Amino acid sequence: MNRMPSVAFRVAVAAIIFCSGVSRVHAQTKTPPPPPPAQESAKSPDGDENPFAPQPAAPLPPGMTGSDVNDPRFKLTPGMYDAGEASMGIKHLLLLKKPDAFQLGASEPDDPKVQKTLGQLGVGGDISKLPKELQLVIAQLAFANSDLAFQGNHLFQGNFYGVDIYDISHPAKAALLTSLVCPGGQGDVSVYKNLLFMSVEMPNGRLDCGTQGFPPEPPPPAGHEKERRLPAAQKDRFRGVRIFDISDIKNPKQVAAVQTCRGSHTHTLVVDPNDKDNVYIYVSGTSFVRQQEELAGCSGEKPDKDPNTALFRIEVIKVPVAAPQDAKVVSSPRLFIDPRTGALNGLNNGGSHGKKEAEPADTDQCHDITVYSAIGLAAGACSGNGILLDIKDPVHPKRVDAVNDRNYSYWHSASFSNDGTKVVFTDEWGGGLGARCRANDPNKWGADAIFHLKDDKLTFESYYKLPAAQSDTENCVAHNGSLIPVPGRDIEVQAWYQGGVSVVDFTDSTHPFEIAYFDRGPIDPKMLVLGGEWSAYWYNGNIYGSEIARGLDIFELTPTKFLTQNEIDAAKAVRVDVLNVQNQQKIEWPAQLVVAKAYLDQLKRSQALPADRIAALEKAIRGAESSHMSKSNVAKLEGMAASLDESASTAKTPADSKRLHALADILKHPSA
Repeated sequence: MNRMPSVAFRVAVAAIIFCSGVSRVHAQTKTPPPPPPAQESAKSPDGDENPFAPQPAAPLPPGMTGSDVNDPRFKLTPGMYDAGEASMGIKHLLLLKKPDAFQLGASEPDDPKVQKTLGQLGVGGDISKLPKELQLVIAQLAFANSDLAFQGNHLFQGNFYGVDIYDISHPAKAALLTSLVCPGGQGDVSVYKNLLFMSVEMPNGRLDCGTQGFPPEPPPPAGHEKERRLPAAQKDRFRGVRIFDISDIKNPKQVAAVQTCRGSHTHTLVVDPNDKDNVYIYVSGTSFVRQQEELAGCSGEKPDKDPNTALFRIEVIKVPVAAPQDAKVVSSPRLFIDPRTGALNGLNNGGSHGKKEAEPADTDQCHDITVYSAIGLAAGACSGNGILLDIKDPVHPKRVDAVNDRNYSYWHSASFSNDGTKVVFTDEWGGGLGARCRANDPNKWGADAIFHLKDDKLTFESYYKLPAAQSDTENCVAHNGSLIPVPGRDIEVQAWYQGGVSVVDFTDSTHPFEIAYFDRGPIDPKMLVLGGEWSAYWYNGNIYGSEIARGLDIFELTPTKFLTQNEIDAAKAVRVDVLNVQNQQKIEWPAQLVVAKAYLDQLKRSQALPADRIAALEKAIRGAESSHMSKSNVAKLEGMAASLDESASTAKTPADSKRLHALADILKHPSA
């Protein structure tokens, strides 16, 4: 086995690994009955084995199945920019390669650039004891693309080295506007008016955005190799949330840098409908707590030793929109507290996939929080648990429910259905740095878990995992996605790292299924090279994928038996001015006939109306369109609405009942 050289080195590596969503990978007790114990075939990135080398196949646990090796995505040819591709229902419009500023510029472990980058990251100890391929992956991570945000015709792509800003006014001809070089990982971004926010967590982040990092930590003295050692305190180190003024989009200017004890792994923009002067940032820190010598008031002690510990909390930053330089932390909510005893460590994961981590571990961090202000709730994916928050007072969010799942390893992110009756949580088993979609990987691990939400309570419904098997050298696990605004259905597009992009229909939360996909072959067939889609989001008619190693992917949906052109056109009819996916906005569809046609396609698919009624409705809609909405043709549509409302009362499914009512509403007041 390849041993890590020291605990100090593990701390440095963990700070980097944390930036893709993992420390020590946890697993949770589950809502459905637990499966028999199983041993994980690869160690977590701060464990004792090299997790980036291909792992031997392991038998599936009893009662579980793996991914499909007969899927066309399984045997795609490898390559960086010439890999084989497979798709269904998705057309690949464009790949914009990462600019040179955000490229490691090395593909071999022995390249001097690898050692230079590790030095800038502050990786100390005897690096020679680290497997060469692991050195390369860590160096690559320093230049990895991360999350996306959108505003108008601009796309903001985070990177561990800064932010790229693109002009997407013509998606098929998108172009880079500027690159903001500002290292510190992981570079997650959000945008509000003239302000751009960026998360910084790694110890190489500097207040001045400098690229030099800090001196590498010296090797530990003999006999002290296993002692925990934090990076030496640095007055110029920055870990927290940066704020930039983007009034001049090509020349962003840093106007504030709010320090936090654990840095910011991710953050969530929160807009209070009752407060027009300020916005709020929920800060999720997952890395080590810095020492007090670097930031006063920081403590990494357990709650029984220090009730003011920086663990077991998030931070809330208040940002005055007119004076962002005055942004500051205004509260530190204890989201994991036991309401009966007051214990700060009131939640734990209840178990693990891995034999070495079978004991429950306290949940002391959130990886990602999605707020849905329209319903006053937020869903937190918090390492060992999925939690539900009341955010009516955004400065003081309160936990109202928590769930766990023994099949889950690391609760990573969350999405609400548009009507707020479902929450989809993702499990980043392996932290995004392991091959977790192989045929021998259980399809309940590294998957989505879909929960029903009612009366502020979450109830488990089902799992969804990318159905196609991936190879031993493809990092693959559930990651970031967003809703596609197809009316009458719950559809999400989601990134799976080197598993590509998968579009899932979860309208029936007990039977989610894939309706479209795009995938490439592995970057390297012999060793795991960090790459794949970090995020896949729908924005104003297109899907945008943040490809970790390659750049920015732009896609469009194409019709299939699972999705009609009318449904795609109806989704494109929804336009927004800004999109920060973790600040989920309620989707409203215009009363346009294209939306009506989408509902008709769905009613035809489910056979909710007789064929002759479908045909009559389609004919009436065509007549209204061809006559440019003449009064007589519009009146005919209005006359057909009442019978649709009547049919809704006897529909076979709640989904069809809602579609019939929605179709009737459009026909009562249609627009072209």
